Amino acid sequence: MTLLQQAGAAVLLVLVTLFLQCGGAAALIIWIRGIPRESREVRVFHCAALVMQTTLAVIVLHGIVILLWASCYRWLCLPSWESAFYFSSSSYATVGYGDVVLPSKWRLLGPLESMVGMLMSGVSIGLLFAAVTHLVDGKSQPRLVVQSEAIVSGR
Repeated sequence: MTLLQQAGAAVLLVLVTLFLQCGGAAALIIWIRGIPRESREVRVFHCAALVMQTTLAVIVLHGIVILLWASCYRWLCLPSWESAFYFSSSSYATVGYGDVVLPSKWRLLGPLESMVGMLMSGVSIGLLFAAVTHLVDGKSQPRLVVQSEAIVSGR
């Protein structure tokens, strides 16, 4: 029964994590697409504010996911919120100090959270890169399409 409980908790946590992160990423993508591209409309401080807002949104998304996993740890196996949040954040960030450990019955959740944290961090870095690229060089995409069409047609 223990393996079944672990698998059930793992599947539920991963699904809720993906729902939260993908929903948040989709909202950020929609928001980034609405940012004006022309340099006359986007000032330096405005660009900095947009990058800061995007970064803050990503940090909040990761914090919510860490809190989700911490809630599970607190409910299932750790004695305090402090230890649950500490373990969750160190596992999610793949630091894994080892000073707080899960009971052997639940120890497979820690590495799973690390894998999920690493993957979600990659998605977040992609979003931040897209936001900065959108602000820096919004006109490069059409130029690339025209250049590739010219190469294909032999011009």
